[in-house]
This record gives sequence, structure tokens and C-alpha cells, in this order.
Amino acid sequence: MQFCDDCGSMMVAQGDQMVCTDCGTAADKDAGLSEAYESTEEQSTDDVIETEEGANFEGKPTEETKCEECGHDEAYYTFKQTASADEPPTRFFKCVECGHRWREYN
Repeated sequence: MQFCDDCGSMMVAQGDQMVCTDCGTAADKDAGLSEAYESTEEQSTDDVIETEEGANFEGKPTEETKCEECGHDEAYYTFKQTASADEPPTRFFKCVECGHRWREYN
């Protein structure tokens, strides 16, 4: 994987060059890297955070916390690492009663 020196975005292989997916900067493929580059058309869903309405929180642990929408005092929660590894994880909540979702940064 190669990243753009100008903006830091991921670059993709296009012929003999690597092209930035964000700013369009082109650079020759690094000679020290493997010649096998892999480009993907779209993001995989493996690292997508559960944000859709139908995401299943049921069965996850619960905690006593107040929902700002309905005032209920219990919510499911799950952790996701949304920043670099040296930062604490983000905790995502879903109210047991009304289904309202929110996040908490530690």
C-alpha cells in the first residue's frame, strides 16, 4: 500500500504509476515495494461501524445510562476502535426501549 506524500490519502495502481484517490497526484511505483499491487473498487464492509437502523445490538451487554430521547435508563453498548491504536475506543450505545443511538468518546 502506498500513500500520497501531498495529502496522505491511499494511492491506487494505474499502469506504471500510483495515483492518489483524493488529490490525483501521480508518482512512480516505489522500486523497493513488491510489484504486486492490488486495487479494490469499493470498501469492504468488514470495518464498517454499525450505524444503520437495522444493525443488531440485541444480545450485546447493557449498561445503566440515560437515553436523551426517552429517558430510559438502560442501553446496549459495543466498542469500536475508530481512531489510532493509541487512542481509547469509542463506545456505541442503543437504547433498549426506543432504539435511539449515540456514541461516547473516552
